[in-house]
Amino acid sequence: MGNESLSKLLDEWEGRARKVNGRKEEQLSIYKSDSIKLAALASMYKLSKDDVVATLIHEALNELEAKMPYIQGSKVIRIEDGEEIYEDAGPMPRYLAEQKKALEAS
Repeated sequence: MGNESLSKLLDEWEGRARKVNGRKEEQLSIYKSDSIKLAALASMYKLSKDDVVATLIHEALNELEAKMPYIQGSKVIRIEDGEEIYEDAGPMPRYLAEQKKALEAS
């Protein structure tokens, strides 16, 4: 086994450990048709249904966050390269505040 193979193996193990260690057990209620789709994906890719659900939720949340619109507020929060940067009056600041509350409660 060459150095490249061992490096790849270690990277895979690290990635798997990060995924498993960062997960939290949740109970969800989903539509039966979605449950069937999840089972099909899990079978097709030889993964557990939990892995498929965790990955899909993770990716969907990342995409949702990326699509939250920036809405320029009226308050200048800093000057950057000589330009005024305004507060975000969109949903992101509220979302981040709710995340902080949820983290503190957990």
